[in-house]
Amino acid sequence: MYRLRPCRPAPSWTAPSIAWASRSSRLAGAGTAADVPAASDQAGLRCVVLCSHLVELVSISETTGPPRCDVLQGPVLLLNRYYVPVCTTTVRRGIVLLYAGNAQVLDAEGATYDFARWRQLPVVNGDPGIPTVDSTLRVPRVLQLLGFDRMPKTRIRLSRRNLLLRDDHQCQYCGVRPGVRHLNVDHVRPRSRGGPHSWDNLVISCRNCNLRKGQRTPEEAGMKLVRKPQRPRWSPTAHILMSHQRPLDEWQPFLLAG
Repeated sequence: MYRLRPCRPAPSWTAPSIAWASRSSRLAGAGTAADVPAASDQAGLRCVVLCSHLVELVSISETTGPPRCDVLQGPVLLLNRYYVPVCTTTVRRGIVLLYAGNAQVLDAEGATYDFARWRQLPVVNGDPGIPTVDSTLRVPRVLQLLGFDRMPKTRIRLSRRNLLLRDDHQCQYCGVRPGVRHLNVDHVRPRSRGGPHSWDNLVISCRNCNLRKGQRTPEEAGMKLVRKPQRPRWSPTAHILMSHQRPLDEWQPFLLAG
């Protein structure tokens, strides 16, 4: 006979925030200097507490109001000190950078705000907000990194998504665009015949062309490539434009200048 055992209750999302909040309160109430962390540790602790509070806000909003998970996972444009686009990140990560003092917000008029000033601004009509204890935090769209003045090295990862961007979601044999679900990644020279898994040997193809080509080369199958495959050379701005088909209006001035 089989014996049924009761299932363990699911862990609460608020447990990490309660633990960190209690730890921060104990550290704040410590009487000796050895018990109080350094300034850098306090900043890191505040960031962790903020992240746990964001998780708690998501769990609360999912039960008491409209879901906010999509808001925290929304895109935010990151600029370097010279207002050049670097990359995009999530709203959750952007708020952590803003709270830690590593970035500042730029609004549509070009004004800059730190976290203390940004949290006092009201939410614009039609834009989502992040609920807090006493108000609603406005979602930032553009952040400027205060300590980053370089341009990142654009090392493009070899993936199906980047191959689709390079080939413009187009079959490289017949030129059709049937949709992402009907496109495959094809090795120009089959791997069974020594073809490498590299930018120069990978193309996007539709299902019909992929079945027609099979384990043959394009020359053997009587097929021609639309363009020769090669490693893309994208700037950070170009990569952002291709990754986001509908960039936010607040991004346009910086993307056009970049």
